[in-house]
Amino acid sequence: MAKGMSSEARKNDTREKIELGGLIVKAGLRYEKRALLLGLLIDAAKRTKLNEAERARLTTIGADAFGHDGE
Repeated sequence: MAKGMSSEARKNDTREKIELGGLIVKAGLRYEKRALLLGLLIDAAKRTKLNEAERARLTTIGADAFGHDGE
């Protein structure tokens, strides 16, 4: 957290982190090691920067997953 963040900025930062953690749970990865999770995310970031089709494919998978629980 950056020094000098306002109370509202800290709340927003915390909320965002909680929501991102929720995605890990939603993906069924709650009990995986942190190193694996970070590796997955780094790999996906690289692949989606280089390949628009892969980005679209993964976006569709995620959108479908959100659709199954009303989010």
